[in-house]
Amino acid sequence: MTCLRRAAGLAAALTGTLAALLAPAVAQAAPAGCRTNAAVPLDPEQTRLQDPRTAAFTERSGLAELPAGFPAALCAARNARQAERVVDSWGRTLWQAGLDRAQGRRPSGELPARDDRPLYWTRLAMTIQLARWQPRYDVDHAALRSRFEDASRGLDDGFDSAPGIRRIFVSGFDPYGLGTEPRRSNPSGSAVLHLHGQRITLADGSTAEVRAVVLPVRYGDFNEGIVERAFTPHLRPGRQSADLITTISQGYPGKFTLEEWAGRARSADPAPDNVAALSGGTTRHPVDAPGLGAGPQFIRTTLPVDAMTAVQQPFPVLLDTFVTEIPLGATDPVYRPDGPTPGSRAVAGGGGGYLSNEVAYRSNRLRRLTAPQLPGGHLHTPVLTGLPADPDLITSPEFEQNEAAIGDEVRAILSTARLRR
Repeated sequence: MTCLRRAAGLAAALTGTLAALLAPAVAQAAPAGCRTNAAVPLDPEQTRLQDPRTAAFTERSGLAELPAGFPAALCAARNARQAERVVDSWGRTLWQAGLDRAQGRRPSGELPARDDRPLYWTRLAMTIQLARWQPRYDVDHAALRSRFEDASRGLDDGFDSAPGIRRIFVSGFDPYGLGTEPRRSNPSGSAVLHLHGQRITLADGSTAEVRAVVLPVRYGDFNEGIVERAFTPHLRPGRQSADLITTISQGYPGKFTLEEWAGRARSADPAPDNVAALSGGTTRHPVDAPGLGAGPQFIRTTLPVDAMTAVQQPFPVLLDTFVTEIPLGATDPVYRPDGPTPGSRAVAGGGGGYLSNEVAYRSNRLRRLTAPQLPGGHLHTPVLTGLPADPDLITSPEFEQNEAAIGDEVRAILSTARLRR
């Protein structure tokens, strides 16, 4: 394991067999007679797999068998219904492999077990194979990809619902900002992969099971309801209902922040998402997200912030009360340190006007409608630092230690909760 951590570079990545599965040679992994189309265009996110460093995350993490076997499984499907079952099954298999790896139940290759990047890049590799698969019957490739994405992100992996066990549902995010640094990780994704299915002891002495999803950094998926699909089963009464929800994303250097307010608007342009799409909203001209149901301009957290902000090691946990708004009757945005004023238009919550703010707003809008007394909110982790200065190296001991420290503190923060019975 220390080999890649300390010295792996571009030359080692180039030797990986994953490159044989990607553009333009995906057909090499398919059985004879199975049609593929290497000319199908890739989106900007998928295109980043042409960088040998990103392709190395699958090959050197013990996950390469999944993209190696996926094309043959697709080609064995005899009709559209069977194709749906294939993508569902392989999506769940990928999700479980990512969990097993993150929690030490699966050989992790040369990368650390808690690294979230292998799951991310392996999923993208498999979406390329799915896009290029050309069956002899009609299929909706977009719908199949949506099914695969949901399954491989944990959306259909619910609580075990053991008697007497409380339930905490959390979400993390994929890496982002990859256009400038393709080696980036997202500590929120790493943390929730490590926590999913685990039981933690809460401050009131009760035991809670944690379940998680990892969401894409793509406006289009949010427009199409991925947050609602993920959270709705855990907000309505039943065996899958949660006792606490929180969304988690990467935030600011050197500290955790609990966001007191989530704002309704998108206002992050010119910052793009992972497929280079823009939100359509700026600070001066915020916009509502497509498909967003009725709700207030700002939603306040109901998480136990006093208990959670008592955690101060190794990073301080702070309550962020700032918002940006356009006051009632005004046209210019105002930055306020003490929350919104009555009748104002949301520009940004404490977490800004990007998808980390939006996931908090969307999930807590649903919570207000279906389970208003439930604790819910958003937690920002510190920025994960420690990538090697050498751009050809993809990990380092410092990077791995920081990732583990952030994940362990997420667990400690969740453990402070006292849940109603």
